Amino acid sequence: TVLPARPPSPPRAQIPVSSSLPPPPPKPAPPKPQPHSFPPPLPPPSSSVPAPPPLPSSRPEIAASGFGPAPNTLTEPVWDTVKRDLSRIVSNLKLVVFPNPYREDPGKALRDWDLWGPFFFIVFLGLTLSWSASVKKSEVFAVAFGLLAAGAVILTLNVLLLGGHIIFFQSLSLLGYCLFPLDVGALICMLKDNVILKVVVVCVTLAWSSWAAYPFMSSAVNPRRKALALYPVFLMYVSVGFLIIAID
Repeated sequence: TVLPARPPSPPRAQIPVSSSLPPPPPKPAPPKPQPHSFPPPLPPPSSSVPAPPPLPSSRPEIAASGFGPAPNTLTEPVWDTVKRDLSRIVSNLKLVVFPNPYREDPGKALRDWDLWGPFFFIVFLGLTLSWSASVKKSEVFAVAFGLLAAGAVILTLNVLLLGGHIIFFQSLSLLGYCLFPLDVGALICMLKDNVILKVVVVCVTLAWSSWAAYPFMSSAVNPRRKALALYPVFLMYVSVGFLIIAID
């Protein structure tokens, strides 16, 4: 026997599939903060005692641009200017020539350098040597002044070319102040005309001048080039010493 065929099944309903995800639900807005109510501030208590006046300050007022206004030297008297320059020369002379704790640091020793003191010592030495000479006084002064002035410039350039960390005019000032002992020796030799006394005085003052110039010149250059900086200085002072002994 042949069974009857089954009727065809009805078509199934298809579910639509979307590739894009549904948007997320919106987030709830945060609650607004409610303002708090503060009590009104209390009025300050009234006092019948007056406030004390501000205490006078002993410190000078400092300007915003620096340590106060710069002193005006154009309207000051001439005598005040001369006194200020003389006090600076005496202070620098003490720092360079005489023993003090600042001789090992040239920056502290001559931070306030000047050229009036070296110029005065060079001119004084030239005048002393010219007064000691019996003839050709003007030529002696010219030779002494030219030797000292040109020698100081050449020695300063030598220190700078060796890589020295020093200012040009500061080095000139140092070399000029170191001539003070030789000035004293030339003055003593002019007053006492004795060859043995001249040799002794020149040796002492030469050692004094070299001792005064040693810490500044040696600390300004590299330790390996110290001899190259000190030898020309010593040679110039030795030449001045020979001039003091030789002039009659």
